[in-house]
Amino acid sequence: MAKKHTTEEFSDGKAVAEDKVSLLRQRLGQKAKQEPKFRFYALYDRIYRLDVLHEAWERVRANRGSPGIDGISIDDIVKTPDGVEKLVSQLHSDLKAKVYKPQAVKRTYIPKPDGRLRPLGIPTIRDRVAQMAALLILEPIFEADFLDCSYGFRPGRNAHQALGEIRSHLKMGLQAVYDADLKGYFDSIPHDKLMACLRTRIADRAVLHLIKLWLSTPCVEPPDSPKGKPKVSRSKKGTPQGGVISPLLANLFLHFFDKHFHSAHGPGNWAKAKLVRYADDFVILARYLGDRITGYVEQLLEGRFGLEINREKTTVKNLREQGTTLDFLGFTYRWDKHLFGGEQHYLNLFPSKKALAKERETLRKMTGTKMCHIPQPQLIENINRHLIGWRQYFNFGYPRVAFGKINCFVRRRLIGHVKRRSQRPFRPPEGVTYYKHFERMGLIYL
Repeated sequence: MAKKHTTEEFSDGKAVAEDKVSLLRQRLGQKAKQEPKFRFYALYDRIYRLDVLHEAWERVRANRGSPGIDGISIDDIVKTPDGVEKLVSQLHSDLKAKVYKPQAVKRTYIPKPDGRLRPLGIPTIRDRVAQMAALLILEPIFEADFLDCSYGFRPGRNAHQALGEIRSHLKMGLQAVYDADLKGYFDSIPHDKLMACLRTRIADRAVLHLIKLWLSTPCVEPPDSPKGKPKVSRSKKGTPQGGVISPLLANLFLHFFDKHFHSAHGPGNWAKAKLVRYADDFVILARYLGDRITGYVEQLLEGRFGLEINREKTTVKNLREQGTTLDFLGFTYRWDKHLFGGEQHYLNLFPSKKALAKERETLRKMTGTKMCHIPQPQLIENINRHLIGWRQYFNFGYPRVAFGKINCFVRRRLIGHVKRRSQRPFRPPEGVTYYKHFERMGLIYL
């Protein structure tokens, strides 16, 4: 008779697998730190290890995300009997036999704050698990090399740390700022140069071939009309946003820009300039920014790295000049006079106008006419959940004024919303204001 496994046994087995993967990652990271020039030559068999693939699945599942080109979602796999085991075991067999081929990436677009569309490439769940397994193995190796000036999409690092670093540099007197913008960075990384970056640490040809497969995977866009054909494109540049491994590859490519900047011949050395980078968004701070620094950066990025700087959005400014501001990661830096008078100034840091405009647009959609079918308690619960997430990110610096504006906007939108819900406009009970009514229903204040 087959032995029945208890829930506790499965939980223990999962914990043991997580510990093994964690230990493997620690050893890879330690090896990379101890030998900065070592090239790893035996990594592929670690990627298709069952415990690594199971951990990769758990992370992909936790991230959720939309289905890929095959239409199979996370829930479809979970609800199918032995769906997870079948996915992992088949992926293990295909990778081990080196017959794994990624499916096409589904192209979709999301609106940007400036009205343009940002392209996203969504791999299938199967391919996301494979990419996550590779990420688990490669990330600790390259993390050992990445410099402290890089904050985006790295374990243990976040946007608030990058913002705090900029604030420290500004307070130290580095008021001249080069605010850079790279045009379509994720879609413009040259594959040959990116593979050269990978080869500085990876000598395993099977791993390099696997990454080449993901980079060269075709993108499929939905047809313009119901009877139209989908558009298929394949590029020799870029790593699609939406791919699990894309942030690591994008960070790796610009890591070599970080190294050049801080080298003996870079402005980080001879000009004592500071670089703060969050993925492809970065600023350079110095006491003085002349043509020598800007020329060095632009020649390096556009020449050696083959990228394109968006001249319209890239600016050089001095924050000591009255009214000058710096926007970075949704926040604005500005020197303001103290509220209690005097000639002293303090460095103000608050949510930017663009961030507030984007938040108001989101709240308009949440309280629009199409949401009139949602019961008030459920609507307020949805708004609360959204506001808590927004507050968690923007509760940095001095956000009180911005929070007050959003609080007022939410209540105005809710008053208009409840008045539109039926032919007879809603009125709160006698003696109760709308604000008190929403407070009783649990609406939070930022």
